[in-house]
Amino acid sequence: MAGIEYITAGESHGRMLVGIIKNMPAGLTVDKAFVDGELARRMLGFGRGGRMKIERDAAEIVAGVRAHKSLGSPIAVLIENKDHKNWKDIMGADATDAGNADKLITAVRPGHADITGAVKYGFDDARNVLERASARETAIKVALGAIAKLYLRELGIEVQSHTVAIGGVNADGVTDGIFSNINARADADPVRCLDAQKSAEMTELIRGAAADGDTLGGVTEIVVTGCKAGIGSYVSADRKLDGLIMREVGCVQSVKAVEIGLGAAAAAKLGSAVHDCIYPADGGAYYRTTNRAGGIEGGMTNGEPIIVRAYCKPIPTLKRGLDTVDISTGKAAKAASERSDVCAVAAAGVVCEATVALALAAAVSDMLGGDTVDEVKKRYADKVTRHAE
Repeated sequence: MAGIEYITAGESHGRMLVGIIKNMPAGLTVDKAFVDGELARRMLGFGRGGRMKIERDAAEIVAGVRAHKSLGSPIAVLIENKDHKNWKDIMGADATDAGNADKLITAVRPGHADITGAVKYGFDDARNVLERASARETAIKVALGAIAKLYLRELGIEVQSHTVAIGGVNADGVTDGIFSNINARADADPVRCLDAQKSAEMTELIRGAAADGDTLGGVTEIVVTGCKAGIGSYVSADRKLDGLIMREVGCVQSVKAVEIGLGAAAAAKLGSAVHDCIYPADGGAYYRTTNRAGGIEGGMTNGEPIIVRAYCKPIPTLKRGLDTVDISTGKAAKAASERSDVCAVAAAGVVCEATVALALAAAVSDMLGGDTVDEVKKRYADKVTRHAE
């Protein structure tokens, strides 16, 4: 059986978003309430834009599940775009007003896919680009990631996240290695930060950026617990778990850098301050007192929690507009301003959880195979690990 794979389709103001996840084993309980709960979490965060007031995302599972159980066939999920009713004559296969001058985007936005996408595909309207490049696509990715999370939970693996920084305000080290109930605690905060004082400072920064017509980025940390050692492989680049995770997280809109464990900071340290020493434990097991590697060595889990950080640039749609070129005239212009967020770092954490879950589910299924969930669970339970829990 091939590893779990997925694909998404859909435009920001199109009729719907579509996702298909395949090679999910039969017998997985697909809890729609959980999937919808993950979609609701994606809409959290101080600094979100007006689109969040329109959409009330809910997943419709249209294939691959019967009576709440996966069938082993591809699972197809739809999310309706509520805002499509305002765009039905402009967006979609049967649009009758696709050339509406008020909706054309020619004053392309620096930092977005607008100009490069228009040049690459020969468009004279950047809306053809931004509708797919939009972060709206992450809604369906979160829905598919929720199904991946349900698969991983069968093995005792949990994926969580929290905000580490927004702008120049940093809440580094707030977990202190305590990873219980991170999501419940983070979701209760306006910016999903575990430090109340830093959260207040972040909120003020966002408020100031909004008043200036500007935007803010930041850093989200994703934490995975419950992995046995040996998920992934060192034998081939396409099976290295760190590569799979960094690719998936790096493909999230606005993410410009991804690190695992110490990440970039390791480059400035001596090896003795970077590598995690290994000590013997009872019964032939071993343990470590540090986790600077972030749970992955040589492309494989080492039994420690996986720690991933995603660095998100400020959203490129600014209300006050940046200097740009109008591709219809070739003249200087101010960039177009679509409805957008001021800061979406809180939501980015939820999206990155989904992408990490999808990458990890792919690696686990590649390693274990299994046509049914029970078969997968037995194989995982039988997997030998000498890591001391």
